[in-house]
Amino acid sequence: MSFIALAMTAVSVLAGQKLSLSDVVGGTFRSESMTAVTPLADGETYAQISDDGKRIVSYSFRTGKQAAVLFDAETARGPKVGCIDGYIMSPDGRRILIQTQTKPIYRRSFTATYYIYMIQNNKLEPLSDGGPQQTPVFSPDGNVIAFVRDNNIHLVKLLYDNAESQITKDGRFNEVINGIPDWVYEEEFSYNSALVFSANSEQVVWVRFDESQVRQYSMQLFKGMAPARQEYADYPGFYTYKYPVAGEQNSKVCVMSYDIKSHQTRRLDLPLDQDGYIPRIKATSDPTKVAVFTMNRHQDCLRIYMCNPLSTLCQLVVEDKVDKYIKEDVLAQTLITDKHIVMSSERDGYNHIYVYNLNGQLMRSVGDMEKPGQRLGGQAHTIVTDVYGYDEQTGDVYFAALNEGPTDQKVYVAHSNGKTDCLTPKQGWNSAIFSKGFKYFVHTWSDINNPAVYSLCSNQGKTLTTLIDNKALADKYASYDMGTKEFFVFTTPETKLMGWMVKPKDFNPQQKYPVIMYQYGGPGAQQVQNKWGIGMSGNGAVMEQLMAQQGYIVVCVDNRGTGGRGAEFEKCTYLRLGELEARDQVETALWLGQQPYVDKDRIAIWGWSYGGWNTLMSMSEGRPVFRCGIAIAPPTCWRYYDTVYTERYMRTPNENKQGYDEVNPIARASKLSGALLLCHGLADDNVHYRNTAEYVEALVQADKDFRQLVYTNRNHSIYGGNTRNHLFRQCLNFFNTELK
Repeated sequence: MSFIALAMTAVSVLAGQKLSLSDVVGGTFRSESMTAVTPLADGETYAQISDDGKRIVSYSFRTGKQAAVLFDAETARGPKVGCIDGYIMSPDGRRILIQTQTKPIYRRSFTATYYIYMIQNNKLEPLSDGGPQQTPVFSPDGNVIAFVRDNNIHLVKLLYDNAESQITKDGRFNEVINGIPDWVYEEEFSYNSALVFSANSEQVVWVRFDESQVRQYSMQLFKGMAPARQEYADYPGFYTYKYPVAGEQNSKVCVMSYDIKSHQTRRLDLPLDQDGYIPRIKATSDPTKVAVFTMNRHQDCLRIYMCNPLSTLCQLVVEDKVDKYIKEDVLAQTLITDKHIVMSSERDGYNHIYVYNLNGQLMRSVGDMEKPGQRLGGQAHTIVTDVYGYDEQTGDVYFAALNEGPTDQKVYVAHSNGKTDCLTPKQGWNSAIFSKGFKYFVHTWSDINNPAVYSLCSNQGKTLTTLIDNKALADKYASYDMGTKEFFVFTTPETKLMGWMVKPKDFNPQQKYPVIMYQYGGPGAQQVQNKWGIGMSGNGAVMEQLMAQQGYIVVCVDNRGTGGRGAEFEKCTYLRLGELEARDQVETALWLGQQPYVDKDRIAIWGWSYGGWNTLMSMSEGRPVFRCGIAIAPPTCWRYYDTVYTERYMRTPNENKQGYDEVNPIARASKLSGALLLCHGLADDNVHYRNTAEYVEALVQADKDFRQLVYTNRNHSIYGGNTRNHLFRQCLNFFNTELK
């Protein structure tokens, strides 16, 4: 064999595999994970669905070893069920609600067929024979289940041979909803149930949504494929639902209670603005108190009332007012414990924790910690990102926070003596699921170069055992020709920005590369994080790695308006969404163009949803720095988007006409610079196709060339059958045509 042949053989041995688009969309690099983890009442075990979807198994928090099989579909007596989609444990641990035949409605809502399983006698019974159910809830004593069907609340009394009764009769599609949120509440307040029991199990309390005066939106549906809609084989049809656009009327909301013994229904005397919101309702340990959250329409004042379901009296216990708006995260991060209200707030400019008793007396706050060394980007404050719980015995508060810059999250415990300990000191992105009683936690860690590792830890932070290390995935990933991932910081004339960059494996600093900028950029969002799931398709930035193998550098920068850096950085976009964000993306392109390894004439930008909006705004910012761009499912005018999200950042169109009408891609259509590809699903219930249709008309009238892809019957996520593969192939082909 010749020397040249030997050399070529050595090179081929050293070279890794090349990525394909099927690797990106087909799950080749999907991580092994822990899902549907439920800490059990004993504080020593947690439950999960088995990999085959047939069993619910409990495991030891201390060892990770199997403790018991709680449910087995193969051996349970009674009706035969197929795959278990989910489960709900009763408070007393004697029963399990088994979720099957799940059918999604919107992002978080679904119907399912539930079965009641008695652990002691291994018996399975249907929850109801009247049709699929939504959001079933156990009473605290475990003897009653409430659920919603067709917008009405039903009760099943387990001690009375599962006798079923209907406690509301006024629920009707597109008119009145009992116990579950309407579309805009579900989407923008991030929950799917508005139904609880009182602590003594004697009252059911729920939010009633009257959406009869909310205006409707209709989406045309076709037969399509994967799946085919046979009902539209001869003629297309419509799906019509209530969608309040900015400035329009929302559902009228109130809180109702039903006394199970007397069958009496009451309306609670809740102080609420005529156009106010009720974004949460939570049970407490006191039978005379149900916690009801309200917000004004501007969403800058959150109130928590303790409401008596019998007397109907509602007492204000906590009021939180902040500048501009309260972030949606605060709702999920507010916990009602046996004796306390634990909530986060940006009232001092950074998200910190405040602990109240149930009467609303502020007991303590958990704020900034000591700063260990220089932070990336020079951040000087701790920012709480999640609240895990409050230990009533010790006063310990468990939470996650950014304490070393925006990119790294760690898990902490704040003790009642003021000392705070870090339980997960390793750099990267750390999160936790705690056991009942906070003796243990499931620890999830990853960083930009390593897939997730799942471990069991003590509440001192000691690792007891590792459950999943994803080493096989890491080895597979390393066997491909992957490029380098690195963080960077730079300064614009107005601010300091952070980003990450993927360079080709054979990167040559003497060469000039085309650049593709990926971004999202919306309020409070973060893409620049030290974790595995970054990028357009996650999984170790595998889409960006595919692009790098094709000769691109891929960059992502979090512009002003994004999260992790405090209220001032995040809320400076208030009333003019898109203006500063686009300016920062243009400044990013200009900074990149000054780097010796970047071809400043071959820079592209793309994004999905708000990232699509940001793409269009950046390409029409006025400085022609982008050769091309792709906007997927983009909003194009905030007048077309929903009330809750839009008004949180923009107020109403009547209050902020200039912000709505001057700062949007349609108004800037004549300034569009660069080749453009627009992609949208025709059945997008979130960002309606209307946005792209109206923008296309503006481009036509401005005599601007563009390409457009529409996807039949696809929603905001544009998936199903071969759809995602087709979408991304068109995107890659577009970049290769315009940038090469």
